[in-house]
Amino acid sequence: MAKKAPLITQKGSVYGYNYPTRVRFGAGVRAELPGVLKSKGLNKVLIVTDKGFAGLPVFQQFESELKSAGLDVKTFSGIWGNPVKSQVTAGTQAAKAHGTQALIAIGGGAALDVGKVIALMMNHPGDLFDYEDGNPSAPPVDKAMPFIVGIPTTAGTGSEVGRSSVVSDDQTHRKVIIFDPRLLPQLVIADPELSLGLPPLMTAATGIDALTHLVEAYLAKGFHPMADGIALEGIKLTAKWLPITYQHAKKNLGKATPEHIEARGMMLNAAMMGAAAFQKGLGVNHSCAHALSTVADLHHGTANGIMLDACMAHNAKAVPERFKEMAHALRLPGGKPAAFLKWVAKLKKQLELPLTLADANVDASKIPALVDVAEKDVCHPSNPVAITRKDFEKLFKASLGKAKKRK
Repeated sequence: MAKKAPLITQKGSVYGYNYPTRVRFGAGVRAELPGVLKSKGLNKVLIVTDKGFAGLPVFQQFESELKSAGLDVKTFSGIWGNPVKSQVTAGTQAAKAHGTQALIAIGGGAALDVGKVIALMMNHPGDLFDYEDGNPSAPPVDKAMPFIVGIPTTAGTGSEVGRSSVVSDDQTHRKVIIFDPRLLPQLVIADPELSLGLPPLMTAATGIDALTHLVEAYLAKGFHPMADGIALEGIKLTAKWLPITYQHAKKNLGKATPEHIEARGMMLNAAMMGAAAFQKGLGVNHSCAHALSTVADLHHGTANGIMLDACMAHNAKAVPERFKEMAHALRLPGGKPAAFLKWVAKLKKQLELPLTLADANVDASKIPALVDVAEKDVCHPSNPVAITRKDFEKLFKASLGKAKKRK
């Protein structure tokens, strides 16, 4: 006779919950920001963004509006690619020189992650990597920090509602997670108009990143019903709105039609929900994606998308009931794990993402290095089933494929 599962509420079982920060959502809501900062007496403002976004007219207008409101604004835009420590160092110097009182991190995940740890390092001693998550001798995060505003321009990482940043070592490319509750921005401006000009490929890659967060959070072992509920609703939003957003990006790039704004806005919400949900944990897919970014310099969202098929097929054998729930949430015919896996494969084709590692110019010679990095990654311990080195080898090999020409 099978043993009964222990009661969740048995004496001695205590669980902690966290819920993210204040969010202002809506088309044009960025116009509220100058008033918020001035009401708090925050005049010296540093904008942290990436080189690409800094060159766009929408950013220049945003910067101009802050200055026109009487704020003392400087911009640090020395961010590109996957964020590295040298970018944080340069940004911290800029923040100190300006006497920054409020830091606005605006852009994709890289700008948001770098902005948050610039705020940390303004007044905290030592090296950035001293504050690595899990370091038992990490210095306390107890010094003054500027008021942090997170403004996403992509619907992907959800870093604007996260309490961590991922930054790589410039030389080794090792990814380091910096975590502390004080990294959570005090205010999020979720304005879909700022993401209207996102190109199709980046729309797809960041969207599949958001989906991976949601799925892995729902599958992660542990007890967190709030995260589970948020993850399921986020999966439903992504299923509906990501293909629509992608089509707008292809056919209607940058145009502020009501339909385009609606689609971008719903994907912003889905991405925030993914980041809110994955405080429960992530899994093997992210460990593989982190390895691909480290070893092959692959975009994080693209890497997540490539690995989804193999990693989810592996997990479906261990927790089929979870896959059934996701299939039911999406009202897929049959409501079985296989239906969900087929839906993921179909979505990737709709988004015209690289389907295999070969499509992304990653060959079998890199597998040993990929396994080395993935095995040490912090995400797979919360995977619903334990992952061994042999499992990683099988997953990377299963994802190799052959590069195919698209019609």
